[in-house]
Amino acid sequence: MSGFAIKGWCPDAWRPMATGDGLLVRIKPRLGRLSRDQALALCALAQTCGNGMIDITRRANLQIRGVSEANWPLLIVQLIEHGLTDPDAWRERARNILIAPNWAEGDDSHRIACDLMARIDRLPPLPGKVGFVIDAGRAPILSAEPGDFRIERGADGGLILRADGRVCGTIIPFGQEAEALIALAHWFAQSGARRMARHHAPLPDWANGSQPPAPARPAIVPGGAAFGVPFGQIDASLLARTATSDLRITPWRVLILEGTPTANIPGLISDPASPLLRVDACPGAPACPQASVETRDLARRLAPVVKGRLHVSGCAKGCARSGPADITLTGRDGRFDLAANARAGAHDQTELPALTDMDPAMVLAHFGVA
Repeated sequence: MSGFAIKGWCPDAWRPMATGDGLLVRIKPRLGRLSRDQALALCALAQTCGNGMIDITRRANLQIRGVSEANWPLLIVQLIEHGLTDPDAWRERARNILIAPNWAEGDDSHRIACDLMARIDRLPPLPGKVGFVIDAGRAPILSAEPGDFRIERGADGGLILRADGRVCGTIIPFGQEAEALIALAHWFAQSGARRMARHHAPLPDWANGSQPPAPARPAIVPGGAAFGVPFGQIDASLLARTATSDLRITPWRVLILEGTPTANIPGLISDPASPLLRVDACPGAPACPQASVETRDLARRLAPVVKGRLHVSGCAKGCARSGPADITLTGRDGRFDLAANARAGAHDQTELPALTDMDPAMVLAHFGVA
């Protein structure tokens, strides 16, 4: 694969990332939720300080694109004023918490996430990509989403702490979940690891349990209308028209409008069978300077004919999807490599590309798209 730069960190509001269309500023909605007023403020800021485009990430975060260096100081002041970022840069960076979007006020997921946020100052310095998953509903719904330290419903009905990459977790007494997450994070930091799933050191005895998670189930978020956002990118003006109530952000690039009946909104996906919901595609060139190919127009044309999950990646980093897809197209020097059941840029023998050096026309012809 062609070379690309691994940043080793993730952007946030205080530390934006330079991209091909300006600075990218990441917003981490608390509990994965925005009030209607916050959503409208975010849309206005995306239009006045950025290029008007907003991304939804795999960790249920939002990103304002196209921010200039001159506009960033104004943007950060406004984000703090609207409660969209923490006034303390360290706390904002540490608050990498993904919560199951079907939480209800006072339930286990809500309680634990609030406890962890209240103790955020007690976390050690962690690598920027490290995060927490709070998935404490009646059954896990975030099993496929990445996260280094997890609280989940166990097979016996209790709550377990599970390190990512481990099949089983350890039972945690009620009310001690946030403390257990913090303790495991300290052990992790002291061990010098970068990501839990790739860290094979033996866990401390207290965290090395034998309780498996409960069987995962599809996510059901009651009391609202769900709208898919194609490729996780939405124009701020469309989001402003959509935000007629409070919003929940999901890691599946789906927005939930609380208390809103199902409806059709042009530009968003209301059909759960839409093939676009099975597609991951990064911004590609020219929006990303590391991408050498356009991605989303090609992905849109391929979506109806590819069976299963499709991932179109502008480079070998695979930012849009870290796991394997049924069909993965990876950009390399202006052309594509095609692999089945693979991750972008994977070097494992089982994931090597079946076809290489394809231009877009060749890719379309391979799938029978005129």
